[in-house]
Amino acid sequence: MVANFDEGSTVTLERAYQIIGISEIHFRDRNFGYISDRKNSYAVDPTIYNYLRGLDNLRAFAIVSKKEIDMHNFKIEKLFYKKSMEFFIEYDNALAWVKKRLKYKNAKGNHRSRD
Repeated sequence: MVANFDEGSTVTLERAYQIIGISEIHFRDRNFGYISDRKNSYAVDPTIYNYLRGLDNLRAFAIVSKKEIDMHNFKIEKLFYKKSMEFFIEYDNALAWVKKRLKYKNAKGNHRSRD
């Protein structure tokens, strides 16, 4: 799942519920990753991570930005999320990392199911 929000917007708890709803529809029975492509500047309410953290099948969370302020914000957001979360300057690197995390988690999960 890739998200890009409008310039000057605020990602609130309401928006987090929309993301959760989309994930339940499209990724109900499988793991997925989330890429926040921050081409625009917008605010994020860090308390949303308390809810996103509850998505057991959200296995990788990547933030993509070339802006220094986003890198500083990432450090704060990571304190709230407390799960696998990485910062990238290039989208392709973020996508490769998410795919790798999902492949590893799916392989690990499949291995367990055979036991």
